[in-house]
Amino acid sequence: MQLTLNTHYTLIAAVVVLMVGRLLVSRVSLLSHFNIPEPVAGGLVAALLVAVLHRVEGFSLTIDGALQDTFMLMFFASIGLNADFSRLRAGGMPLVVLTAAVSAFIVVQNLIGLGMASMLGLHPLTGLIAGSVTLTGGHGTAGGWGPMLEEMGVQGATAIGMACATFGLILGGLTGGPVAQRLINRHGCRTPGRASLEDSSGDIAFEQPRHTRLITADSALETITMFAIALAAAQLLTGILADLLAHTTIRVPTFVLALGSGIVVRNILSRIFNVEVFDRCVDVIGNVSLSLFLAMAMLSLKLWQLVDLAIPLLLILFVQTVVMVLYVSLVTFRFLGKDYDAAVIAAGHCGFGMGATPTAVANMQAVTQRYGISHKAFLIVPLVGAFFVDIINTLALSIFTALPFLH
Repeated sequence: MQLTLNTHYTLIAAVVVLMVGRLLVSRVSLLSHFNIPEPVAGGLVAALLVAVLHRVEGFSLTIDGALQDTFMLMFFASIGLNADFSRLRAGGMPLVVLTAAVSAFIVVQNLIGLGMASMLGLHPLTGLIAGSVTLTGGHGTAGGWGPMLEEMGVQGATAIGMACATFGLILGGLTGGPVAQRLINRHGCRTPGRASLEDSSGDIAFEQPRHTRLITADSALETITMFAIALAAAQLLTGILADLLAHTTIRVPTFVLALGSGIVVRNILSRIFNVEVFDRCVDVIGNVSLSLFLAMAMLSLKLWQLVDLAIPLLLILFVQTVVMVLYVSLVTFRFLGKDYDAAVIAAGHCGFGMGATPTAVANMQAVTQRYGISHKAFLIVPLVGAFFVDIINTLALSIFTALPFLH
C-alpha cells in the first residue's frame, strides 16, 4: 500500500506538519525546554505515524521530491542573496576559526567511522558512509557517493547512506538545542534576552522568522526574480560541472551552486548596478523555504530503515553522535570564545555536523527565540555549513576513497 502525494498535496502535508510542530512546541514544555525546532517536532510525529502504518499495513508514503528540492535550493539561494561581501568581511576571524574546527571534525568523523567499521568486521569504506558522507554531507551526498562506493565493494551503500543520513537528520535536530542550553547554563553565558529580538535594528537575516516585515508586491516580484536567476544559474552550472568532472569522484551539489549563484547575483546587483536588494523580502522567502523543506524532509523519512541497520552500524552512529556533542562542547564552543554566540554556533554545528545546514539554522532559531539574537552565529554558520563545508568534505572524501588500503 503506497500513497504518492503530488505537488499540491505535498505542500498541504508540509504545512500540516508545521502546524502540528508549532502546537507541540507551544504545549509540550519538554520540547520548548530543549529548543526542539518545530519542523522536527511535527515531522517526527508524521514519520512515526507512517512507520506504524508501514508495520501494520505495509504502508509507505512518497512526496514530491522536486518540490522539496526546490525549497531546499531556494533556502540556500536566500543565504547567498543575503551574503553581501561586506558581511563576508565582517565574519573575519570567527569565520576562519569555525571553518578550521569543522574541517578538523570531518577528518575525526571519518577516522572514527573507518576505525570502528574495521573493528566490527564491516567493509572499511562503510565507515565513510557512517562518517562525513552522510552525517556532514546529508542525503544529497549519500545519494551522490552511494553508487561510487558500491562500485568500490560496499554492498547496498546507497540504502545504508540514506538510512544513516536519516539518523543524522533526526539527531542533528534533537541535540543542537540541548547542547546550547547546557553550555549557556554551565558557563554562565550572558544572553541578550528575548527583548533583543524586538529591539534589534538593521539586518534581521534568519534570526527572527516571526518578525513583522513590510513587503510590497513590487519588492516581492523583484526578489522572486533574483531567486529564479540564482536557481537557473545553479542548474546550468550543475550540468556543466557534471560533464567536466564526469571521470572523477568529485561531485558539487546543486545547493552549493545555488548559494554561490545567490552571492554572485547579490553582489553584481548591489555593487555594479547599485541596486538596493530588499533583504527583508529575501529573509521572508528564505525562512518559508527553510520551514517547508525541513517539514518535507521529515515527512519523507522512512524510520523502518533504521531498524533494518545492522547492530555494528548502529554502534558507529551512536559513537558519532557522542563525539559530535563532545567536539562542539570542547572544541567549537571554546575556540569560538566560550560566550553566548559560541553556544549558538555550537547548536548550529550539531545541525550541519550530523544532519544539514537547514537543521543548523533551525537549531539556532530555536535557541535565539528563547535567549535573544546572535548576529555572529547567523552570519558565519550558514556560510560555513552550506558553502565551505561541502567543498572541504568533497576534498576529504576524495582523499579517503583514494587510499589503496581501504579497498
